[in-house]
Amino acid sequence: MTELVRVVVVDDHAMFRRGVSAELAATGAGRVQVVAEAADVDEAVAAVNAHRPDVVLLDVHLPGGGGVEVIRRVGNSEVRFLALSVSDAAEDVIGTIRGGARGYVTKTITGPQLVDAITRVADGDAVFSPRLAGFVLDAFAGAGLSADLASVDEDLDRLTEREREVMRLIARGYSYKEVAKELFISIKTVETHMSSVLRKLQLSSRHELTRWASDRRLL
Repeated sequence: MTELVRVVVVDDHAMFRRGVSAELAATGAGRVQVVAEAADVDEAVAAVNAHRPDVVLLDVHLPGGGGVEVIRRVGNSEVRFLALSVSDAAEDVIGTIRGGARGYVTKTITGPQLVDAITRVADGDAVFSPRLAGFVLDAFAGAGLSADLASVDEDLDRLTEREREVMRLIARGYSYKEVAKELFISIKTVETHMSSVLRKLQLSSRHELTRWASDRRLL
């Protein structure tokens, strides 16, 4: 792609957004241009609709419904989405790709590598961090990732997007207070979501939830 790739950066941490934008300006001069930033689902959808970027650099976990919700609400096949996340959990990778993203890279990526990933996605390529590519290939080939992949999807389909976010954080050892702070919700709301998660997954405690998530490679 010879034209400048226009990018919207979406992440709920302002310092990270600014750091990514600065890195792209420094290492991607003449190749990519950040045209807007957004901190949550609503801001992301508004920014995409206003600026019509070539690529949306998208965090997976966002206030307001998550990265997949942004893709769903934009609903524009001309805009390509590249996930940039701290998470390398199989559930996040596969769920985001199934949601419509063209690629998934982790936040350990270097500036030049990110510029390359963005331009490749703009050209229509699918781009993944090396270890994550195996997840996707195995999942869509129907083998390798887990013999129970279909049943994992069935279990997760019972949960709402917010319940999945709460489940993941609780399973990783976060306290209710920490989950509430991370997701910008009340502790009581966390407790309500947690009760719903345990009921839907037929589990009795957070310890069982951690084992359940670990066995399914969701952490």
